[in-house]
Amino acid sequence: MPPAAFTERLGYAFRHPALLDQALTHRSHGAVHNERLEFVGDAVLDCVIAMALYERFPEVPEGDLSRIRAHLVNGETLARLARALDLKGVVRLGDAVHKGGTAGRASIFADALEALFGAVFLDGGFDAARAVIERVYAEDLVGLDPAALGKDPKSRLQEWLQARGLPVPEYAVVDTTGAAHAQSFTVECRVPSLSIVTSGVGPSRRAAEQAAAALAHARLTATGETGDAGPPRG
Repeated sequence: MPPAAFTERLGYAFRHPALLDQALTHRSHGAVHNERLEFVGDAVLDCVIAMALYERFPEVPEGDLSRIRAHLVNGETLARLARALDLKGVVRLGDAVHKGGTAGRASIFADALEALFGAVFLDGGFDAARAVIERVYAEDLVGLDPAALGKDPKSRLQEWLQARGLPVPEYAVVDTTGAAHAQSFTVECRVPSLSIVTSGVGPSRRAAEQAAAALAHARLTATGETGDAGPPRG
């Protein structure tokens, strides 16, 4: 069983603890694992997030709602939320995964979080699952901006620069490490016109580019580079 601190963070007490154990068991650890629960949790998560967006944004069209939902339920978001819950400390992995160097792979914990949602649904029903999901997603659901959310960081950065008449950013791979099946890429995002250089790391070149772009966009919007209040350059 996971420590009490974990269930407190989750905010749900299981009536059938075996479901919790299964949700936190990777297939490398045993025959009874979390993949079927992940299948259920994926569907429940989609439904809960769809309902949350439908209720919060009555004027937003379906296409934009779908875009926002896709952002909220993607692997990157799930992995980040799994880290916040410290799933890495409670998910059971097999020796082969540890020895193979993939025990830290974000997708394992993103999948485990979906399995956890599925387990809560089977244990306590839809209302219980919705309460847990909305608690886990609380910070992400507060202050959502339908106009921006769902666009990937590279798109947001490019649009921010183009709105000010500035050239698009440049991306370059500066390092690649790890075995072929578990590579890690380091990419720099460069905005020469503003002397901005940020670095991102990810399991693929695209993921690393997105990470670097997110940092660049955050830096620019935080510091107000080029004067946000001014008109776009012609």
